[in-house]
Amino acid sequence: MTRDRDVAAFGERAQGYDEGWRGRMHHQIADGAADLARTCVPAPRRVLDVGCGTGYLLGRLAACVPQAEVLAGIDAAPAMIEVARAAAADDRLLFVVGTAERLPWPAAAFDLVVSTTSFDHWADQRAGLAECARVLAPGGCLVLADLFSALLLPTLLAGRRGKARTRRRATHLLTAAGLHSPHWHRQYAVIIQAVTATK
Repeated sequence: MTRDRDVAAFGERAQGYDEGWRGRMHHQIADGAADLARTCVPAPRRVLDVGCGTGYLLGRLAACVPQAEVLAGIDAAPAMIEVARAAAADDRLLFVVGTAERLPWPAAAFDLVVSTTSFDHWADQRAGLAECARVLAPGGCLVLADLFSALLLPTLLAGRRGKARTRRRATHLLTAAGLHSPHWHRQYAVIIQAVTATK
């Protein structure tokens, strides 16, 4: 599936994205990622969510990190950003349209970068992780939760050819981006896992 098709599909689902069983699943994954993020960076000052969707994860973090100055989200689907902005109940929340491969922030701008169920849709995962590493301050942490399982190897022969859908591939990309100490965590069911890595 191409980037344009992915963006269009998420745009069509934006208004009802948080509803139904799929919405509950995404919320559970985001809740787990938020808890994991707070163990890595208990008191973040500046947070970025790459592929923020409707902003649910940032809203949850905003409620439990009062010391944070900015909680920014970026998503390639303009409709998702519209929903996130409409739902934002905290002045520290900022949402912009854009992609992981071209983050519009200076180097070392964030001490925590999170991404949940977005990585699989990035057009260039290597470039996206390099950008995440660039905007992380020294000692900052990346929390990446997505589809990572050896069970997904057959999908690499078809629609997701070249994607990092296994721990081994993702770990290689993380270290190539200049991140270190990757540590894996089971998140949801068998195939959704999270990895934390530091700058």
